[in-house]
Amino acid sequence: MDRPAATHPATAREIILEIVRNMREGLEPMHYSTLAPAIYHVYLHPDDMERLRGIVPRIIEEARRALDEELERLNKASLGERLKIARRAEPKISLPDGGWQVRILENTDDDVEGGDIVIYSELALPAKAELGAGSMTKRIATRRLAGVETTAPVKYEKAPTPEPQNDGTTLAVIEYEDNGGRKVFRMTRDQIVVGRGGRDYWTDLKLDTLPDVSREHFRLRRDAESGQFFLKDLSRLGTTINGDKAPCSIDFSGAEKRDLNVEAPVPSPARIGLADVLYLEFRSTQNG
Repeated sequence: MDRPAATHPATAREIILEIVRNMREGLEPMHYSTLAPAIYHVYLHPDDMERLRGIVPRIIEEARRALDEELERLNKASLGERLKIARRAEPKISLPDGGWQVRILENTDDDVEGGDIVIYSELALPAKAELGAGSMTKRIATRRLAGVETTAPVKYEKAPTPEPQNDGTTLAVIEYEDNGGRKVFRMTRDQIVVGRGGRDYWTDLKLDTLPDVSREHFRLRRDAESGQFFLKDLSRLGTTINGDKAPCSIDFSGAEKRDLNVEAPVPSPARIGLADVLYLEFRSTQNG
């Protein structure tokens, strides 16, 4: 049956205020300027997203305007500073070179509630042209249903290259860069699960990235007889193989998710994209 309506659904105004709050709390002072988060990924409960979907462009437009106004307010000198009596405590905040980039998306996590607003912001523009690509310093701000506001900085450090998972033969090598840095994963079993993982979700290759990537995003299987690799997409936001969309194996239309057991062949080498936010470079080590 349908889920009960949230007692406090997220409103458009609350979303805008949360984006502005995230900007304030994500400021990074430097010597001559202060950097503000430039990119905002806003995740809403599916019910809230469905209700607000028609006005998402207007929310984004007003969020950018509110960010401009807040930046102007924060940069405005006090009376003491204008009279040269007081000295400005922090350098002025710079408007991001590429402007404010805001995306509002459906939260695919199972443990979110109606009214939750989750914001991931990036402190600088991405190194690549794609929104959200590249390695960034990030912050996460979460507003819960009960109205409790929390902001926690997420620190990412470059991680060393992992050792092989066990003493077995390496069947394939997967190179990627997530929020923990550049990494290499050696596939030593005929089947692995790839995704963000979680308390109730086992993953062999656990990715530290945006919630666009599902907790169980895909399964990668090697056929022992032919040596061919196959990918089963388990995600809501999709997987690509060398730019082509893999067929989704999960039917999300009913009350219960149903596995259609659909797979797509994976050539070697291949570039596997997860929800267009993270890419894995896959290479088989079998047969050359």
